[in-house]
Amino acid sequence: MSRDQYTFTNPAELYADFDPEKQKQPEPGLEAKLHPKPDLGEDTYRGSGRLQGRKALITGADSGIGAATAIAFAREGADVAMSYLPEEEEDAQHVAGIVKEAGVTVLTVPGDLRDAAYCRDLVQQAVDGLGGLDIVVNNGGKQVFQESLTDITDEQFDDTFKTNVYGMFWVTKAALPHLQPGSTIINTTSIQAYQPSEILVDYASTKATINAFTKALAQQLAPKGIRVNAVAPGPIWTVLQVTEGQPQEKIESFGQQTPIGRAGQPAELAPAYVFLASAESSYVAGETLAVTGGSPTP
Repeated sequence: MSRDQYTFTNPAELYADFDPEKQKQPEPGLEAKLHPKPDLGEDTYRGSGRLQGRKALITGADSGIGAATAIAFAREGADVAMSYLPEEEEDAQHVAGIVKEAGVTVLTVPGDLRDAAYCRDLVQQAVDGLGGLDIVVNNGGKQVFQESLTDITDEQFDDTFKTNVYGMFWVTKAALPHLQPGSTIINTTSIQAYQPSEILVDYASTKATINAFTKALAQQLAPKGIRVNAVAPGPIWTVLQVTEGQPQEKIESFGQQTPIGRAGQPAELAPAYVFLASAESSYVAGETLAVTGGSPTP
């Protein structure tokens, strides 16, 4: 029997053959060159019409969590606009092809989230191309480890905050005039917001900021019928890890410190985004849904 996201399984034994290898790519990296390949749910995610007719914008949609979310949204019936860096075109086109197979509209809008003008244009292109907008997923992110605070350059600190925080702010602000009651905003934070690593000071700081932004904006928009929530992934196998996201000596044991004992796969995150995007979560606002392999969060 083929497995899907509803198959009864032992989570500790899922992906038993997953064996990450030491490898290094320059930023932003390509999933096409990553070994082993992450599971995006392309062979396992089964939709059931939970987002039929919805119109979603997803940043960082070329690979990893964003790609898995794009595939799941499409199979649930949503049209999708994908944002990603121009250097990630190969990955983006691969994912866009999978999304199109679901019979929905897909837009590919490359650009840099550090650019406010691009963020505003991205939203407008999504609205024009999809005929509206009612789901925004702020997922694009930058992570580069540094052993010492003194090794974090002003440029890296600025780039990390602009990508992870400013991009979210610019996209969300531009999207708000287009969002009707019933719309949802979902931001990607991290276990790092709660258990910050000593080598990810700038990245962890952005993720804590995203948590606070989510909870504050949720209170502002809930009376208008717009829900704002976040997902906090634990260690997830994506190209981010091999583009200086983690030291090389940690790659082979990546994720083994979790209670489940392994790294998560992007396919295991997508259902959380589907839940928060769908009407099933109508009474959920200002929540951070942790998908951490059992690592506790407050």
